[in-house]
Amino acid sequence: MSGLSEGTRAKLKTVSTATLMTALYKRGFRNQMIQGVLPLKKGGATMVGEAFTLRYMPAREDLNPITVFRDRAHPQRKAVEECPPGAVFVIDSRKDARAASAGSILATRLMVRGCAGLVTDGGFRDADEIAALDMPSYHVRPSAPTNLTIHQAIDINVPIGCGDAPVFPGDVIVGDGDGVAVIPAHIADAVADEAVEMTAYEDFVTEEVRKGRSILGLYPATDEQSLADFAAWRKQTGR
Repeated sequence: MSGLSEGTRAKLKTVSTATLMTALYKRGFRNQMIQGVLPLKKGGATMVGEAFTLRYMPAREDLNPITVFRDRAHPQRKAVEECPPGAVFVIDSRKDARAASAGSILATRLMVRGCAGLVTDGGFRDADEIAALDMPSYHVRPSAPTNLTIHQAIDINVPIGCGDAPVFPGDVIVGDGDGVAVIPAHIADAVADEAVEMTAYEDFVTEEVRKGRSILGLYPATDEQSLADFAAWRKQTGR
């Protein structure tokens, strides 16, 4: 995984998923927000990294005894050891949080290996411990039962669905307090550039609204005076 430049990664850390979703919508993408997931810990740094995926299917009992973890090539364990530094580990749990998608030991291993984050549309066990890690994590809700009771890890780094969003390996994953956005890899640079510009204008608008200015003609900028004022604000603030 080398498609995400450090420049684009840095830009994406300064913008919100809300702004990104608007930029994606303008390009015709409507379903790039992973539905139902929230950060285990609010107020952390923005999560940015390329997607490395794990796909679960419904567990079949005869193939999913506890002894499967003795196999060093078990897909869940193997994926944790192969997820590249700087990537976000994204798990397709079919929106099923009845059993855990992972626990604190695997999450800690990902953190130590330098991964940028962890996402599932299911649930994590040891949720408080995962929340305390120095790595952003997102799920639907805590779930104590072992994954083997419901989920069978079946494939690594393939296209998946996560919370109704399509996620292809290498897509750029961005997470903040609102949730997790998925940017198709081939437009990540352009979306990041546009989102930075949008954020500058949004910050200007917010300052003006706090001063009592009407949003009419300002947001969106349908009045020429709004654009002139924004240009002056950018010059003054260095934005």
